[in-house]
Amino acid sequence: MERQGQPSIERPDGSLLWLHAASVGEAQSALILIDRLLAAKSDLHILITTGTLTSAELMERRLPEQAVHQFYPLDHPKWCRSFLNHWKPNYVIWMESELWPNMILAVRKRKIPAILLNARLSMQSFNRWSSFKGVAEKLLSTFKTILAQTETDHQRFDKLGHKNVPVTDNIKYSAAPLPFDEKELSVLKEAIGERPCWVYASTHDGEEKLACDIHKSLKERFPNLLTIIVPRHPERRDEIAKLVSEQNLNLALRSKGTPVDDSTDIYIADTLGELGLFYNLCPIAVIGRSFSNDGGGGHNPIEAAQADCAVLSGPHIEYQSDLFDTMLAENAVYIAQNETALTAMIDDLLSNPAALKAMQDQAQAFAKNKADVIDTVMEHVTKTFKIKS
Repeated sequence: MERQGQPSIERPDGSLLWLHAASVGEAQSALILIDRLLAAKSDLHILITTGTLTSAELMERRLPEQAVHQFYPLDHPKWCRSFLNHWKPNYVIWMESELWPNMILAVRKRKIPAILLNARLSMQSFNRWSSFKGVAEKLLSTFKTILAQTETDHQRFDKLGHKNVPVTDNIKYSAAPLPFDEKELSVLKEAIGERPCWVYASTHDGEEKLACDIHKSLKERFPNLLTIIVPRHPERRDEIAKLVSEQNLNLALRSKGTPVDDSTDIYIADTLGELGLFYNLCPIAVIGRSFSNDGGGGHNPIEAAQADCAVLSGPHIEYQSDLFDTMLAENAVYIAQNETALTAMIDDLLSNPAALKAMQDQAQAFAKNKADVIDTVMEHVTKTFKIKS
């Protein structure tokens, strides 16, 4: 019903800020902004909408008091009206590049102050919008301020007619480190002992097979190697378990409570919200959807860097190219162009503690140096909305 603009909870009294974050990555990075906004205006309530079940479950666990979650309604005029009639937001923040025209125009018609945060515009999207510049200018005028990730994004929004586009960098740099259970970390450390291990994080179709192939190659040099796979979609657990078994590798499934022992080759961490646990367990993290069969695009590498991992990736990083490019410039990430290169890098890091430590230090230093982006973002948000604590 929420997807048809029919809310499942009552609107709280007082001021309400509606923040839309399409999926897990945006929702995760929105949490620090939510905390800062509530601290800046104590009587504020926040509604956050997302479009995926995974992000909804994340929000359910991690939202503070005075913040609630709903699914974003499908972009039908009637459902947009119903949504806005119920929630009556005083302020609106949309994150990144998901622009739904019916809702945007409804917000514009009601003259609700709005910000487009962490805004990015690929060349493909810019060219498409340029073909309908009048429409683009009208839609974008809904936003009093567009906070762009990069100077390139600034220039593209400017050419589409919006003249208030400050560059604030990527708010994902300021996201709080992923949470984890200290007790569970101790249990896993005791089970693993001195075994070398690495994690393939947020894997998609094709990457679990790659993880198995790398494991088998490296096992010749590291007989007690443990490979941990954290699938992006835990519901794929059965197909992943079947694939691992077909590779003649011993596996353990976290969701079934299967303990890790000396015979375990592959540990499938098929639970939600525990990626932080495995980043803190493993010194080496490979970022998923960078070698996948479903189009690639990459996931957020900052979370691994914050947890003191050496950060590795495949070549398909289109969705996170700015993040990776900036990290590459600071030697804070390694991008492997193929399986051979990725295997060789993991091999080198496992066999060379000094090189591993240096790469971990570079990644963590990068994450710390970028953590103040939220201060710049808050400056613009409070100024645009005239929010005072």
